[in-house]
Amino acid sequence: MSATAFAAVFIALYVAHSVGDHWVQTSCQSADKGKPGWIGRLAGARHVATLTATKLALLLPAAALLGLNLSVLGLTVGMGMDAVTHWWADRRSTLAWLAKVTGKAEFYSLGTAAHPAHPVTAKGGPAAHLGTGAYALDQSFHHLCLLVAALIIATV
Repeated sequence: MSATAFAAVFIALYVAHSVGDHWVQTSCQSADKGKPGWIGRLAGARHVATLTATKLALLLPAAALLGLNLSVLGLTVGMGMDAVTHWWADRRSTLAWLAKVTGKAEFYSLGTAAHPAHPVTAKGGPAAHLGTGAYALDQSFHHLCLLVAALIIATV
């Protein structure tokens, strides 16, 4: 049952993460969560609160409908770990530091003016683009944490 529970929990968390990070998160939270000091910390906390609520709002009904026996301890530890790591990564300077110490600083800057091959128009001005290296590393980090959270929730 734990493999089935893990798969169902991971899928629910993955979908809820995408919804919470892109539809539920406000523009203010997105703009401010990486700022230094209390403005950034509080914006990040508000984002993580709504994101965690979104994850629970999708996970709990799915678990009930599928007859999964998830423990309160597993849910608390898994969701808590996910919330803390999400807040940590979304402070931006922390993930930029991780990219630097793992040799991914150039990729982190991909798609921004800081990258030597940043996108430009034919006239040399900034070009619109979809995504950046920072965004890709951010989402990849969150997906790894979702995997760990799902393992904890399904097995504890």
